[in-house]
Amino acid sequence: MTWETFYLICFVLGLSLTLLSFAGVFSHLQFGHFHLNLGHGHGGGHAAHGHGAVGGKGGISPFNGFTLAAFLGWFGGCGYLLERYANFLTPIVLGVATLTGLVGAAILFWFLAKVLLPHERELTAEETAVVGVLGRVSGTIREGGTGEIQFSQNGARRFAVARSEAGVAIPRDVEVVVMRYEQGIAWVRRWDEVSEDWPSGQGLAVQAEALRADMREVEHSDEVERK
Repeated sequence: MTWETFYLICFVLGLSLTLLSFAGVFSHLQFGHFHLNLGHGHGGGHAAHGHGAVGGKGGISPFNGFTLAAFLGWFGGCGYLLERYANFLTPIVLGVATLTGLVGAAILFWFLAKVLLPHERELTAEETAVVGVLGRVSGTIREGGTGEIQFSQNGARRFAVARSEAGVAIPRDVEVVVMRYEQGIAWVRRWDEVSEDWPSGQGLAVQAEALRADMREVEHSDEVERK
């Protein structure tokens, strides 16, 4: 492998990871224990997890997936251009490319720490609680197996892995209530069953209608954003 090829691979890899990060995929991979919720996302594979503090108490480590991607992209791009079009010795090209990569990573780190993260905050336990939440099955829950539900929380659409508390299959688009949340799995029952069994069914019906309205509003906002 030539140095030119090496730099080109680094550039393509760094550029690809950067594009994935801002497309929302990179955040789900959680490289370097860093999870960033950019705006009105649909993330939250583990529904009880909120967005907020990064890398511990109120800070972000300079060494994370975002800065790694930036370093690779700038390092590879600079190295490739110098190796291909300039007549410099290999150690000089390597040194300049490394310095350029560090500058690129530092710029992105400053942007994350000074621009994006100040708008992030820790969600309270009440804001991230999912027990008792009304949702809709978005991926059929198999008998004795798992599926997926979606629900509205804090003005955003969330998703969670789900199991039927009774162990029965629940088809797509059926409304369910989260009865408990354990180890990243929401245990649910059908809404029609819960409303019949609980004495406070009328009060639950009012709550359910409010939650449906909230979900419709979130879905409408998502459609507007896509347009």
